[in-house]
Amino acid sequence: MEPDAWYLALTPTLMLDIIRSSDTKGISRLLGARSTTLTEAEGVVRPILEDVRRRGDRALIRYAKKFDRLDLRKSGFTVSREEIRGAYRDVPHGFRAAVREAAANIRMAARRQLPRPWTCITRAGVSVGQIIRPLERVACYVPGGRFPLPSTVLMSVIPAQVAGVRDVIVTSPRPAPAVLVAADLLGVRNIYRLGGAQAIAGFAFGTESVPRVDKIVGPGNRYVAAAKKLVAGECGIDFIAGPSELVLVGGRGNAEWIAADLVAQAEHDPVAVAIFITPSLPLALRVQAAARGIVERLDLPLAGQALSSQGAIIVTRNMAEAGELVNRLAPEHLTLFEGATTLLRRIQSAGSIFLGAYSPVAAGDYASGTNHILPTSGAARLRGGLSAADFVKSISVQRLDRRGLAGLAKTLVTLAGTEGLKAHAYSVKTRFHSRSSIEPESARQERTAKR
Repeated sequence: MEPDAWYLALTPTLMLDIIRSSDTKGISRLLGARSTTLTEAEGVVRPILEDVRRRGDRALIRYAKKFDRLDLRKSGFTVSREEIRGAYRDVPHGFRAAVREAAANIRMAARRQLPRPWTCITRAGVSVGQIIRPLERVACYVPGGRFPLPSTVLMSVIPAQVAGVRDVIVTSPRPAPAVLVAADLLGVRNIYRLGGAQAIAGFAFGTESVPRVDKIVGPGNRYVAAAKKLVAGECGIDFIAGPSELVLVGGRGNAEWIAADLVAQAEHDPVAVAIFITPSLPLALRVQAAARGIVERLDLPLAGQALSSQGAIIVTRNMAEAGELVNRLAPEHLTLFEGATTLLRRIQSAGSIFLGAYSPVAAGDYASGTNHILPTSGAARLRGGLSAADFVKSISVQRLDRRGLAGLAKTLVTLAGTEGLKAHAYSVKTRFHSRSSIEPESARQERTAKR
């Protein structure tokens, strides 16, 4: 038995279980636990979507009363200016200044994310390029669960504004004062009292009181995620996100700080994922103890539940193996702590990366400038987080003059003929065979010689 095996054998149910990287079944369980199955939720929300599509406002009114205990006939679909003004009295001192500082940083980063228009010459007489056009109208979904989330207002609205979206809408079930104030400080004029799958349906299809949008962005529970998945053919979405997750890698460092980051992630949700990967068993044991202490001192039973059910500490053979595990997990948040920052060049898949001991995930959650709306459950293999680029269309443009088309004609006609598309080939050839066209010099010379 290995020197530490007695400890691992006697503590299988401790908060933040410690497992070896060689425990393939344990690693597989972690990977499986992160897979968000939306099948059951899809079955629940599909009739809601169809009901809203068919009955419009009447369906929205019904579901708001059923799920949010809100009578939209009395309150109205949108928040009034009087209610927004009243919300300013209910936010803490310093909130407005904090919003402005965070917004400035997020806006600065978002400007760098926009794709740029360009033009290039691929051959004589042929130019191709790209123009950028913003979406016309988007809806930013802000969850209305256990915590008010004004930060999600900033993360979804600002990139859309930077992209040039004309009409940016915020929707949230029973929006908290902080959400209203944050949206108002950003200049949002349309704030809807809609949440859940019915809100997604309303903005995807449009109703008498709710405009149809080009794209819906923002996090939500599994029913919101399932609804976004099902309406993706009707309007654009950012991505389908599951429970929040953090993978933290370190070979040394302050165990209290590492544990604090893990607990902070776990307090999001009872099924949030928090994993620490380290080659150091002594550090693993200190982090495990520190996490328990933080949960008890701050009285965070939900965080404790998440750490017990979805959390883990993985002890690897070395740091290189830790990097391999990160790429398999493709986490939403990745922190490379002391002794691990050199792994950055090896990392292929992560939603957002935090480097060093003084880069807590909370910085990115609120005000460093990066976006906290990120892919989860391994979707970081495919893309990064929400950005200003998600709110624009890149449209290709090309211009060919007579010489350019003549130079490509043989290639175009050959490829069209190979595919059996006769009209495609004819659309090229007719420009040189028609009497109304100006023939290429080579064709004119050939015709003259035959005479």
